[in-house]
Amino acid sequence: MTNVNTYEPVIGLEVHAELLTRSKMFCACPVVDSTRAQPNTAVCPICAGMPGTLPVVNRQAVAYAIKVGLALGCRINPTSIFERKNYFYPDLPKGYQISQYQHPLAESGSLQILTCAGARRVRINRVHMEEDAGKLVHLQDDGGAAYSLVDLNRAGLPLLEIVTEPDLHSLEEMKAYAAELRAVLRVLGVNSGDMEKGVIRFEANISIRPAGSAVLGKRVEIKNLNSFRTMERAVAHEIERQTHLLQTGGIVEQETRSFDEATGETRVMRSKEDAHDYRYFPEPDLPPLVVGEDWVAEVRETLPELPSARIMRLVEQYGLDLPQAQQLAESYPVADFFEQTCSMTAMPGRTLANWITDSYFAWMNERGRLFAEGRTTPQMLAGLMDAVRTGRVNRATAQSVLFRMLDSGVDAEELIRSQGLEQVSDHDEIVAVIRAVIGEHTTEYERYRVGKVELAHWFFGQVMKRTGGKANPAMVRELLQQELEK
Repeated sequence: MTNVNTYEPVIGLEVHAELLTRSKMFCACPVVDSTRAQPNTAVCPICAGMPGTLPVVNRQAVAYAIKVGLALGCRINPTSIFERKNYFYPDLPKGYQISQYQHPLAESGSLQILTCAGARRVRINRVHMEEDAGKLVHLQDDGGAAYSLVDLNRAGLPLLEIVTEPDLHSLEEMKAYAAELRAVLRVLGVNSGDMEKGVIRFEANISIRPAGSAVLGKRVEIKNLNSFRTMERAVAHEIERQTHLLQTGGIVEQETRSFDEATGETRVMRSKEDAHDYRYFPEPDLPPLVVGEDWVAEVRETLPELPSARIMRLVEQYGLDLPQAQQLAESYPVADFFEQTCSMTAMPGRTLANWITDSYFAWMNERGRLFAEGRTTPQMLAGLMDAVRTGRVNRATAQSVLFRMLDSGVDAEELIRSQGLEQVSDHDEIVAVIRAVIGEHTTEYERYRVGKVELAHWFFGQVMKRTGGKANPAMVRELLQQELEK
């Protein structure tokens, strides 16, 4: 018997991804960074919605859309139809959006995700093409009165909408799907994944039903979620809101809501439209989009290894743990760098992966740089790894060398030799330093002898400092213990 007081969420995601073309979807206007470019500088009569203008389909955008459809295992329809989706927004110049509805480019795919419960597939209902709207900038005048300006630089950008079936049932699954899809789009080279610039935006459809029921509840759509964190907060609040409504005898209304970042709550925008509200009809200025088998085959040849497949291969081939593999595979240039370096050094894969995800990434964070801006090559990193593996330098020195390599592009061997950074592993030399340190700190030594054994760590630090961090740490620990116990 179903416990009616226990509810489960049912979530479907609509993901809008801008395509990395040089020109817009239906005109020759350049694609510019809408967060940096001067407003309304990449606009022509077509994307400004002037009467009498004619759209022309961007072939590269179609190729990218086919690529995404194939990567998601979709059926690529030989004929798809562009339609007018009629609704008015101030940043939609024509008063309608050219989109696809009844006959999309691609249908019936899936995407594998990894969660704590293991791997599972999320069904993809459709992948279709459309154009983006412009951007509203909300301001206040000196008297505090609100007003808005319109920037049409973004209007007409090629947009891909990827719609799931209602297959997600937790925040974890939703985040895993969103992150995996973003990784796929980046690997395919069709989207930068830069969510701070709004190039990927989410709309979540949420409903609640009694646990164990197969009947879908009334769904609520939350619009314009532009980060994983925002999406998680918004959906968590909406699940809580709907659950409370049902538990207290209320009714969930089908509606569209927005999320208020400040309050952490969703609020009503309007009643939820159905397809007939948009009055779809075929775009009279565009013929049906015909995609031949040869074109599909040509695009299929360009598909790279997808993130989920590469993650599992990295685990199996290099002995990585799952989080390491996921972190590397999130960016193919990083994963490629790792694999190339692995082929040139005997350093175990798991250890090398830690050097990249810990030390290399630490350099990126400290310097505010991108991975590709590091001035080193797989061969240079392999040389440094061999120096660590053979004991020529210790880990602390190697991290310093890595930072210098990334900054300067100078080879590890040259840096180690020219700056005298080789690890000190001479037994007598290390013992002499240890005895000198103990002799200079007799008070601390006596405290150690009467039970303050934690001072061994302090003595270790003093010895490493005296040797400029170059002493072999393992030898220092062993020989220091012997000297302290004499």
